[in-house]
Amino acid sequence: FGTDPKLASIHQSVKRYLNNQRQGTHSTLTRAEVSGGGIKPFRQKGTGRARAGSNTSPLWPGGGQAFGPKPHGYETKIPRKMKRQAILAALTLKVQEDKLKVVDALNLDKPQTKTIVKMLADLKINDGKVLFLYTGIDRNLELSCRNVSKLTYKRAALVTAYDVIGADYLLLTPNGLKECEEVFGK
Repeated sequence: FGTDPKLASIHQSVKRYLNNQRQGTHSTLTRAEVSGGGIKPFRQKGTGRARAGSNTSPLWPGGGQAFGPKPHGYETKIPRKMKRQAILAALTLKVQEDKLKVVDALNLDKPQTKTIVKMLADLKINDGKVLFLYTGIDRNLELSCRNVSKLTYKRAALVTAYDVIGADYLLLTPNGLKECEEVFGK
């Protein structure tokens, strides 16, 4: 990961990830959608009040919202190369900060959280968020990691720049490191 980290690509990648997480279902009723209206509230002249054609006007209590939020998508896209570059840059930053550690492959016969907690204690990682990257499908490893607070586990090929930046420490198995180099090192 000996590249010069491009912070702009990390920024765009994280922004893209967060935008794509947005649901975009916010909605308000416009003057056409609120109930009411249909009849002029009072005559045009002679009352001394401002003229009004409908009680659904945004000026009226209970009236519609003028230019309020409507549902729409926030999905954005970035080029594949930039996405790959952002992940590489994030990994490079972790290496420069000395926050990336390669751990021996864990061959767990049965799910045991104790093993993972002991591994973290041996590495002197007792505070901060930890991202654990592995390869393949290891159900015992997933079940062992699941109950450790502030530990997130993910397959190395599915990691995002947001995941890497959000973690204080990064743990990789040797195969996870190899997969990261294969997938993102192109």
